[in-house]
Amino acid sequence: QVQLVESGGGLVQAGGSLRLSCAASGRIFSTHRAAWFRQAPGKEREFVAAITPSGSTNYTDSVKGRFAISTDNAKGTVYLQMNSLKPEDTAVYYCAVKLIGRLEYDYWGRGTQVTVSS
Repeated sequence: QVQLVESGGGLVQAGGSLRLSCAASGRIFSTHRAAWFRQAPGKEREFVAAITPSGSTNYTDSVKGRFAISTDNAKGTVYLQMNSLKPEDTAVYYCAVKLIGRLEYDYWGRGTQVTVSS
């Protein structure tokens, strides 16, 4: 069983930056794909970014060039660096992991709130 705990959310002005962290209960990122999702009020949860054990990344179009996902397997942590934040980035951000080869993300954190003021 993998446990994930997010941190780093908060209130920031538009144009500012935040770095989210997600600590896993073990050094799993050599075998698990990690991702960040977000859910804004009244909206469905959406994919934000993902990273594979080899370091390949992909992003939803709305965050390309502004957000960066990375992992530190020694620390068992995945990060989401968010720059040039916009009010529409306001959401609860969740990290999730899945074993390579699985279709669905198996483990989820409880989320961290990010609020961007205009």
